[in-house]
Amino acid sequence: MMQLNEHPGFIFRQGSAPLLLSMPHVGTYIPPDIADRMTDEARKVPDTDWHLEQLYNFADELGASVLAATHSRYVIDLNRPPDGASLYPGQSVTGLCPVDTFDDTPIYLPGGAPDDAEIAARREALWCPYHERLAEELDRIKSMHGVAGLWEAHSIRSVLPRFFDGKLPDLNLGTAQGLSCDTALADDIFAIAKSASEDGFTSVLNGRYTGGYITRRYGNPAEKVHAVQLEMTQSSYMQESFPFHYLDSVAVRVQPYVRRMLELMIGYCRSS
Repeated sequence: MMQLNEHPGFIFRQGSAPLLLSMPHVGTYIPPDIADRMTDEARKVPDTDWHLEQLYNFADELGASVLAATHSRYVIDLNRPPDGASLYPGQSVTGLCPVDTFDDTPIYLPGGAPDDAEIAARREALWCPYHERLAEELDRIKSMHGVAGLWEAHSIRSVLPRFFDGKLPDLNLGTAQGLSCDTALADDIFAIAKSASEDGFTSVLNGRYTGGYITRRYGNPAEKVHAVQLEMTQSSYMQESFPFHYLDSVAVRVQPYVRRMLELMIGYCRSS
């Protein structure tokens, strides 16, 4: 019997600024009874958004609230719709409880994939609490400041033929094609991303990654909630292959731009 509740599903720190930083894919924990059914490759959780807590280590200093998943996205993907519907119809995607890796290899040994009942149990134990906490914190921030910012922090390998051709731009900002965030705010954030070209980083707004379920579900400018997703290439700050080390000498170049984007969002929310 799965023991999904023995390990906390997320880490949460409440801040004072009008910004919530969400990290739904940083978790690496897999309950033993699930790990036992996985391949050796999958147990290394290669598709983790590695080291984002370290890259965003200035979040507490800015006063942002932080919500970070503890379980691997292989257990359940917190940035997918609860019914598992595709975020990008017609394109290759992974599901609510993925059965294949980004390299299109099996996550589970033969016969080990979760059935509908197990998927429902994982959703109830992990997906629902994360989203309840996220929604509650946005409501609290909005009630305190009149407006709330939501920053969705993600990272991915820079070359993944399954999902995109060639090398992905380094800083991929997504606002659900302009629906999840005030356009002027998005343009100002993108201007900071574009300025990172001075240090060799490329950027795009609403390119291949326009924002996942969380950005689309909670971003609502008309209701004073502005959501932005940043999907970074992992080559911008870390070693992209196993053992996935954080590279301080690389990260130190991109981190100031990321911080400026969050500072701008906080400033916008405070002045709105």
